[in-house]
Amino acid sequence: MVTAADPGKTRTSVWLSPGHGAPARRRSEAPSGLDRDRITGATVRLLDAEGLARFSMRRLAAGLGVTAMSLYWYVDTKHDLLELALDRALGELPLPRSAPPVPAEPAADGWSGRLRSLACGYRRLLAEHPWVAPLTAAYPNIGPHARAFDSALQRLLDATGLAGACRTGAHLAVSQFLHGCGGAARRTSEGDFALALDVLIAGIEAKAARPGA
Repeated sequence: MVTAADPGKTRTSVWLSPGHGAPARRRSEAPSGLDRDRITGATVRLLDAEGLARFSMRRLAAGLGVTAMSLYWYVDTKHDLLELALDRALGELPLPRSAPPVPAEPAADGWSGRLRSLACGYRRLLAEHPWVAPLTAAYPNIGPHARAFDSALQRLLDATGLAGACRTGAHLAVSQFLHGCGGAARRTSEGDFALALDVLIAGIEAKAARPGA
């Protein structure tokens, strides 16, 4: 199983590397026919087909028709590549629009409806890519698509009217729900997931309706 870093080693997220680019010391001499985008896409497909436990740079290279060492012209480590694949998968998730319609928003378009759509979309994503959940737990998850997802969630919670500790608690509850129930997407029925989501939303609505919340 992949962990955030190999035992005894310290690593920096690929998203904290300058420019997020391929290793500068090798970029000018990189072999033709490959680029980081193509390698990342192939990584996603291999993870979908064979799972995280069977993933290796050798298997990836074989699928691309290159040597394993060729991949290191574009990434420093396997962990960097898995971080890139994680964010690529998160980019498939449809995000709710930034603002509700005015002057009044239909129930389906209110924050609760948009939160429901976001949660169900996230669950589908994890069902389609079972390797995303363990990587989300293993890595910082600070790529551009991960940050866009969190920003969308923050906007939805802003629309609840909650503030202070209640707002923080709501964010924690939703995040834990998504990573918990969502991570168990293949073991939790759609009906059970929908019921749990109803309870979560009802709790936020009840808290938002209280004076001073």
